[in-house]
Amino acid sequence: MQLNDLDFTDDVDLLSQTQQHMQEKTNSVAAASAAVRLNIHKGKSRILLQNTACTNPITIDGEDLEDVKSFTYLCSIIDEQGGSDADVKRRIGKARALYLQLRNTWNSKQLSTNTKVRIFNTNVKTVLQYRVDTWRTTKAII
Repeated sequence: MQLNDLDFTDDVDLLSQTQQHMQEKTNSVAAASAAVRLNIHKGKSRILLQNTACTNPITIDGEDLEDVKSFTYLCSIIDEQGGSDADVKRRIGKARALYLQLRNTWNSKQLSTNTKVRIFNTNVKTVLQYRVDTWRTTKAII
């Protein structure tokens, strides 16, 4: 099965194997949007190329769309290599920051070790593992 686009409320991410096909999809979405009086905000529209070079810019109504190296979609970072390294690093950073915020909890003499482990598992671990099922597993991540 081939994934052609990612849609969520007011976000649409088009996926394509070729530049020409991407331009066709972009034109199609722009036309369908205009037909129901929806406007595409060209200033917020971006192009991310994965493992390829763009010789001609993708346009909407003659305006070039900005090329980017990565973008965030539903809290996950998608980059031009198609990997998860940036997302994993960000998750580790967020979990570390939360762990450090809870320093008083870890040092507390009033809480048992079992309670501290439960706090860790329900707070720090969940932040670290959020959307882990979408990460591409590589040797660098493991």
